[in-house]
Amino acid sequence: MLMVENESLYERYELFGCIQCGKCTGGCPVSLNSPLNIRRLMHEALVLDDLKSIYEKEELWACTACKTCTIRCPRDLRPSDLIVGMRTALIEEGHIPRTIIEALESAYKYGNPWGGMKNKRSEWAEGLDLKVLSEGCETEYLYFVCCTAAYDTRVQNVARSMTECFRQIGLDFAILGNEETCCGSEIRRMGEEGLFEMLLEQNVENFKRFGVHAIVTTSPHCYNALKNDYAQDGLEVFHYTQVLAKAIEENNPFVREIKKAIIYHDPCFLGKQNGIFDEPRQVLKSIPGVTLIEFDRCREKSLCCEGGGGRMWMEASDKGPRSAEIRVRDAVEMGAEIIATACPFCLLTLEDAVKTTGNDDKLQVMDISEILVQAV
Repeated sequence: MLMVENESLYERYELFGCIQCGKCTGGCPVSLNSPLNIRRLMHEALVLDDLKSIYEKEELWACTACKTCTIRCPRDLRPSDLIVGMRTALIEEGHIPRTIIEALESAYKYGNPWGGMKNKRSEWAEGLDLKVLSEGCETEYLYFVCCTAAYDTRVQNVARSMTECFRQIGLDFAILGNEETCCGSEIRRMGEEGLFEMLLEQNVENFKRFGVHAIVTTSPHCYNALKNDYAQDGLEVFHYTQVLAKAIEENNPFVREIKKAIIYHDPCFLGKQNGIFDEPRQVLKSIPGVTLIEFDRCREKSLCCEGGGGRMWMEASDKGPRSAEIRVRDAVEMGAEIIATACPFCLLTLEDAVKTTGNDDKLQVMDISEILVQAV
């Protein structure tokens, strides 16, 4: 019997309810380029009696945790959570890819999965004169920057653009500086539940210590973790597009014309998992001169970029087309000049796909905040 923490997988994930319809596998974005077959995994978790059967299943690490399979399930089961449960079992037995081990160790030692030193977390903000909660200030909102925005040199520009957008709308905000630590979203979806709980406790303690009651995030992954995984009473969590959309509706300071055809890519953790579809589009439509285009697969049907679920720390499969490359080719065919998104992982995977498909001269990938700054 497949067990995780003394509980059978078929009991935890109600696998007796699975009718093997195949909708989960049929909607899986990585089934195009990996052997991942969620319907088969659901069956095997129900009928197999030991862990050995999953030890060699490298495809378990291909899942992006986009939850398309869970959304499509006619029996309201949780196939994506089953995969995370299987990963937890693999971690407990020491069957972990080397790159995942490195990310987990970094999150434990340094408070981020990127290997960045903790005392360098706020270097991105040098010269911006931001309020820092650990220095004794008061604020209405905590701006939770995100590990990727703090350490990745490309995404640091998103964090800087974000602070300028917040200033333009008059938002009273501060950062945690070097006191910020990983939200644990990807750590949990890699299957390391114990480390996730540790990070959760550290963050909740920080929020209480600094009197945080409202948080605005860069990343949909941070938003989802802080809002849904943490679910703390008295703590409001917003994605930055929600805050900007509301402020722009009242008074729009972003009035410089930008004559560009922009196509918006819905991040999985923002759109299909949290229902935030309209606010990013409202922000883009508010910019004078912008022509907003829609992908055929948009909103609830948006095609995953393949960056979530720990995939940022895994070697990409070369067995088939990557979803991000399909996305880029679709955008070019539809005449877009910019792919706009609102997620650091989407930004990085789509930008990489622009290069690998040879479309550098045709298409830019930008975060919404970076586009807004040009409209000041």
